[in-house]
Amino acid sequence: MHSGASEQEPLFRPQGAEQSATVRFLHRANLEHGLNLQTYFDLYKWSTAHIDKFWGMVWDETNVIGEKGSHVVDNTAMPTVNPVWFADARLNWAENLLHCRSTTKTALIEAIEPTPDYPDPRLRRVTYAELYELVADVVSALLHHGVKRGDRVAAYSSNCIENVALCLATSAIGGIWVSAAADFGPEGVKERFEQVQPKFIFAVDAVAYNHKIHQHLPKVSALLSGLNDKIAPPKVVIISTRLNSHDQPSRVRETWEPTWLTWEDFVKEGQQHKLGRSPDGEIEWCRVPFDWPLWILFSSGTTGRPKPIVHRAGGMLLQAKKEFAVCGDLRPDDVFFYYTTTGWMMWNFLVGGLSIGCTLVLYDGSPLRDVSLLWKLVDQLGITIFGTSAKYLDQLSKQYRPREHHDLSTLRHIYSTGSPLAPPLFDYVYQHIHPNVLLGSITGGTDICSLFAGMCSALPVYRGEIQCRMLGMAVESFTPTGSVNPPNEAGELVCVRPFPCMPLGFWPLAGYGAADADVKGLKTVSRNPISQSLRTYGVNHGDHIIITRSREGNGGGLIMLGRSDGVLNPGGIRFGSSEIYEVLDLCFTGPTAEKFIVADYLAVGQKTDGGADERVILFVKLPDGHELSDEFEQKVKAEIRARRSPRHVPARIIQVSDVPYTLNGKRVEVLVKKIINGAPLSSVNPATLSNPECLTFYRDVGEFLRRERP
Repeated sequence: MHSGASEQEPLFRPQGAEQSATVRFLHRANLEHGLNLQTYFDLYKWSTAHIDKFWGMVWDETNVIGEKGSHVVDNTAMPTVNPVWFADARLNWAENLLHCRSTTKTALIEAIEPTPDYPDPRLRRVTYAELYELVADVVSALLHHGVKRGDRVAAYSSNCIENVALCLATSAIGGIWVSAAADFGPEGVKERFEQVQPKFIFAVDAVAYNHKIHQHLPKVSALLSGLNDKIAPPKVVIISTRLNSHDQPSRVRETWEPTWLTWEDFVKEGQQHKLGRSPDGEIEWCRVPFDWPLWILFSSGTTGRPKPIVHRAGGMLLQAKKEFAVCGDLRPDDVFFYYTTTGWMMWNFLVGGLSIGCTLVLYDGSPLRDVSLLWKLVDQLGITIFGTSAKYLDQLSKQYRPREHHDLSTLRHIYSTGSPLAPPLFDYVYQHIHPNVLLGSITGGTDICSLFAGMCSALPVYRGEIQCRMLGMAVESFTPTGSVNPPNEAGELVCVRPFPCMPLGFWPLAGYGAADADVKGLKTVSRNPISQSLRTYGVNHGDHIIITRSREGNGGGLIMLGRSDGVLNPGGIRFGSSEIYEVLDLCFTGPTAEKFIVADYLAVGQKTDGGADERVILFVKLPDGHELSDEFEQKVKAEIRARRSPRHVPARIIQVSDVPYTLNGKRVEVLVKKIINGAPLSSVNPATLSNPECLTFYRDVGEFLRRERP
């Protein structure tokens, strides 16, 4: 799939691209629809112009289990309509993920970070047959306790096998899955669960992180106490993580409420009652309409309660099938790992890999306390697909070179998301992790629980760029006045055609299991979580991007410049914070930094001249014992001026002790921008941040900056 040459040589070019799943799909489109598509860009344009034919073909190509029906979507519909998809279809998400029933093929491998109390935690493995039986038992137990279609089942859990089984079982009976990571504080979880009123809450007894065992039951008790006068009491089941095996079980159980069930007893109930199974032992899958809710994910909620975003079962299945089977070319023999907690959409993304029949690796613990640990797992387990965050790669690059210590020969793909992957980190991956791997920088969001742009096994990888816009996702870069940008011009990411994983709306939704009183109580609230960001042209995702010119038929890669509401605009010159961060990464971090070293950073705009203009404020966190001298500050400004422009040079550089992050590890530029421009701390929801205590400093600095330059 090559079309023309490029001045910049790619860092990676796939071998055998003509045999890739994407090219097979292209040939099928040509055959079935009488086309003459030659390149990925040709296929992409067809997939976004004919969304009915394209998504119908995805269903067929990826062997979705269920009744498809004759309807796909109104090809003339605008995204603002949020149209109905596959109106006649009936399917079950979990049935599609458990199509493999092999007694020898491993479905899940669970790994836990070692601690002094548990220095050598054994790996847990379940085959697809064992996972199916576990899901069947959980289905039976849920039905025994009265869970029905539309009920919410929640977990406050670690990344364990039981959590995956619960998600699958909930879907199997038409329930709606809700998840919060064990590292979330109980107040933040309460804000989520009280909005969705789960019938069950499953929780682990302990978690391992940063070389320590952390008891989780006190947080569970605090959560339940907070929910006590908010919702009907949920049933509670506690999952033993083996981390308390060194304690006396009776001592651990002293903290339990008498109504709590153990996971073992809960599963035994399911085995005894054998509900939800046909005479031949098959789970009686609840096949639901394509638009039936699968799970509820929550917005970050940094300035208010997290919003409960409802995702449709058919959209999640079809999007995952396209991303993995068609674009990423994942295979049943792949071993797929993604470092994620259960509260980040990448957990849902990872679980979707079961639809391919590959092996998933679940890890719970710190990724960096022992920097070698995850790379040991790559060699030990034969991991082929390694997923992580840009923040992890950035931190790793400052202290470790995996290629010097590990074989890593099984790796095929490395995925990175969460924030833009800086160009120097592309170099780091190819020089110090693996020279011949597909580095898939990917971008999407909680609101679509999938990708706008990402990986393709048929295309090359260019430094600093996401490979391509994903098939079926009509992404364009728009100017502030509403016109489409030409290639290589910065603008707003807008998706101009509907896609099947557009969310249904905010919970509660009428007709999907919510109580009528709850729905009526929210009659003044938008049902559509993307309605606030819909423009005349389509879905505005809030990202500032560049779509590069097409090279080798890729239709243009994507360069992520940051959040559009955090775009810097001094003197009317708009640019993304990532343009400053790239200079800092190149000159002041890692092995290239010598005298002047920056550990972390954050750039925001401070409004000046009564809001008519703004100036750039750069906050830098330095290593312990380092101070921001005049010489250091001038060096930073000189490098930014030389490598970018005078407009990029920060008006002020301020040393900070910490940079605020969300619980999912995302730097919160927009929140800091609001605070230094006068927003009160009371507007911040601290339960959504990992280090909210640092915001006091930004408030105080903001007061000084506004006095200095009103």
